Amino acid sequence: MKPSYLRAHFASHLKRRRATRHFLRHLGFEGLRHAPVSKTLPPDLARALQAAATEAPERLLARLHSHPDGLDPRQAARIRRHAGENIVSHERPLPGLVHLWHCYIDPFNLLLSVLAAVSWYSGDLKATAVIGCMVVLSTLIRFAQERRSGQAADALKAMVSSTATVLRRESADAAPDATADARHVEVGGRPVRCVEIAPRELVPGDIAVLSAGDLVPADLRLLSARDLFVGQGAMTGEALPVEKSATPPDTAAGSPLDLPNLAFMGTTVLSGTATGVVLATGARTYFGTLADRVAAVEQAPTAFQAGVNRVSWLLIRFMAAMTPVVFAINGLTKGDWLEALLFALSVAIGLTPEMLPMVVTSTLAKGAVLLSRRKVIVKRLDAIQNFGAMDVLCTDKTGTLTQDRIALAGHTDIDGQPSLDVLEYAWLNSHYQTGLKSPLDAAVLARGDALAGRDPAHRFRKVDEIPFDFQRRRMSVAVARQGAPDDRPRLICKGAIEEILAACSTVRRGDTVAPLTPDVLAHIRALTDRLNADGLRVVGVASRSLAPAQATCSVADEAGLTLAGYLAFLDPPKDSAAPALASLRAHGIAAKVLTGDNALVAARVCREVGLDAATPILGSQMAAMDDAALRQAVETATVFAKLSPLDKERVVRALRANGHVVGFLGDGINDAPALHAADIGISVDSAADIAKETADIILLEKSLMVLADGVREGRKTFANMLKYIRMTASSNFGNVLSVLVASVFLPFLPMLPMHLLVQNLLYDISQTGIPFDNVDEDALRTPQHWNVDGLGRFMLCFGPISSIFDLATFGLMWFVFHATAPAAQTLFQSGWFVEGLLSQTLAVHMIRTRRLPFVESRPALPLAAMTAATVLTGIAIAMGPLAAYFKLQALPVGYFGWLAAILLGYAVLIQAMKRWYGRRFGW
Repeated sequence: MKPSYLRAHFASHLKRRRATRHFLRHLGFEGLRHAPVSKTLPPDLARALQAAATEAPERLLARLHSHPDGLDPRQAARIRRHAGENIVSHERPLPGLVHLWHCYIDPFNLLLSVLAAVSWYSGDLKATAVIGCMVVLSTLIRFAQERRSGQAADALKAMVSSTATVLRRESADAAPDATADARHVEVGGRPVRCVEIAPRELVPGDIAVLSAGDLVPADLRLLSARDLFVGQGAMTGEALPVEKSATPPDTAAGSPLDLPNLAFMGTTVLSGTATGVVLATGARTYFGTLADRVAAVEQAPTAFQAGVNRVSWLLIRFMAAMTPVVFAINGLTKGDWLEALLFALSVAIGLTPEMLPMVVTSTLAKGAVLLSRRKVIVKRLDAIQNFGAMDVLCTDKTGTLTQDRIALAGHTDIDGQPSLDVLEYAWLNSHYQTGLKSPLDAAVLARGDALAGRDPAHRFRKVDEIPFDFQRRRMSVAVARQGAPDDRPRLICKGAIEEILAACSTVRRGDTVAPLTPDVLAHIRALTDRLNADGLRVVGVASRSLAPAQATCSVADEAGLTLAGYLAFLDPPKDSAAPALASLRAHGIAAKVLTGDNALVAARVCREVGLDAATPILGSQMAAMDDAALRQAVETATVFAKLSPLDKERVVRALRANGHVVGFLGDGINDAPALHAADIGISVDSAADIAKETADIILLEKSLMVLADGVREGRKTFANMLKYIRMTASSNFGNVLSVLVASVFLPFLPMLPMHLLVQNLLYDISQTGIPFDNVDEDALRTPQHWNVDGLGRFMLCFGPISSIFDLATFGLMWFVFHATAPAAQTLFQSGWFVEGLLSQTLAVHMIRTRRLPFVESRPALPLAAMTAATVLTGIAIAMGPLAAYFKLQALPVGYFGWLAAILLGYAVLIQAMKRWYGRRFGW
């Protein structure tokens, strides 16, 4: 079977190949961006794979010391000790010293180092020592934060576990609880014990079980396969899925990837089922062997990375433009060009946001840890920004809006009368199918007690199956009576009622079979519509006889079916769904429901949880819309029903094209394309592997309430980063204005280079508490985005305010304390040093909130403690015994009265500016 829907459905998924890269990271391969792997292999490996593909299965299993029923636990442990874990460690965590070096070599530290070298060359050892302290502190703080952030991220990712399913034989000496999680699957017509293990625990000789949605965990030789289609795009760049089978190749292939009975680590199972023996693990896999030859490719930066880059370059351009001006003015007015150079470089350092990497890293890491306490695991730290910026959430219905405890509410014939025959057909279908197990199957099997007298499992044996897919929206199992080899097998088909009716030509009423006439069809649709309107999901059950001794089936056999009846399933809404949706609305997030379910069922559930379910859009209606029409439709519609995976992706892309930041919450293989297309993919820990590995964020509980809490934490994290950037940008701009004015009119430098550096160092230390700061409630109500143009406007509005009071301080020192000549410059510089440091520290508290600081909005204790320590340290430097060492002097007591008045005026004026700015431009 080669369903054409796979080729269109998964083409974009295979091109992007993101899920596989996440999976490889989970296995230990830390490279984030990779090109398709070359098909050229070392000759020895190529020959080994060719030999394994053509070797008889019995001989291959014997050579690997394996068994058709798998390894026993003791045997697997022995092999693992010899072969090692199934990890591709192409890029290991950096050793401590190497990581420390990487933390040092950023542009800001290099600029500081150049200034330190110039200061040392000029004989200014004190400035050299201060600059050296800045470099050491900046490097060590960043190193410590990144180390701690990395450890926290690793711990969080470990909470989101992928598994591999393997066959395990009973071990006579196994511990009693070692098989507690075991279950049985049917392989080759017999039940075989299987368990789920971590992918890293796989060993050569293990028998792995694959089904739709799995990621192939190692290199395998297929022993059995049924309608197996694999996406190899991550390895080859091919856009189309490849059909695999257990049949050995007739001729040698040019590349092992072209061999039909081999599957390789990191590829994706798109459809069907299979079992395979593990040939190689870890570094000995196809991918592991070529890992060193994988070529890194450039990837467009994320929205978060682009925002940080734009902010950094804005400040760097500002520094590059202003520093030469400061140098020229001071050189021309003071005549000491070396001193002017040192001063200009000091100003450049003051303009440099050298703490930005540390603040960003520590803020994101702290946000990720806080989110984990809210049962939200962040797999990619910079996804937090998109989480806070999200303004549209697309979600499925089952398990999100509903309780995900689906119960079989009824099993009836086509007239709505209870029927055990319908239940028996459905039970056989669910019991013998080996593809995607859904909650509907679990609900059917749970009602098996009603069939106790019939004993269908012993009366019927499985002949074949046609797996479920999201195009047909049905699946079939062929069964035959036990002990009757000449009996005609019966095909039992179960699926969405519309798709089942499309394959039916007759209906069963009692013991008779009647044609499916228009009147009968209208009767069926009226009855099922009533059930749907009551919130029940209706699944059709149909059957037909096959040819005698027919052993295989295909989709073509799903024709001419006889409708036996319906199954009605109930999945009531969650009690938390309505308040969670209300919370999302209150935070500026519109919820849209994208479901493959019936429109009537979806609408009923949506109304019960407070969503506008008027005029749902169906997948069939979307097919008739072009992209422009769909972009208009998605703005007004809330419910999208009967969607295929490609339809979900189109809705997400249409919303993004309209300028929305879109989150998609999904947990199935059918959600993978939409998870790729969304700004932020969200899944749950119980999701299919392909969905879980694709997502940026994993919920440990499938609940919109958990998601609403996570959005708040994401916005807090981003808000604290914006605080630092606003504070730094406005303070730096104000300082440069003050320096320019002072440089023109003063006969001496307003502060020595060392003063600027010490002040900048203390100010930076005070801001290390920002990641831990509180955030006002009104800042969490709306999505937050990068706005670099708004940052420039913020600088122009708030920066000059500090310059006004710097100039007032200049006037105070000049006219009141008569520091007018070069001989008195130390007093002048001490006055501006203290005022500049205290006003900058005050600005931290003024700009951190739109409200009145300390009264309407209180800072977190770490930030308050760091700023208080900075103020006390600055005053102690100027007034204490170290003043002479820093070329400062103690200030008159009367200065502090004037200083209090200046700081009060500064606070009043900046608060007034905040109110005007907020009304005019928003905060």
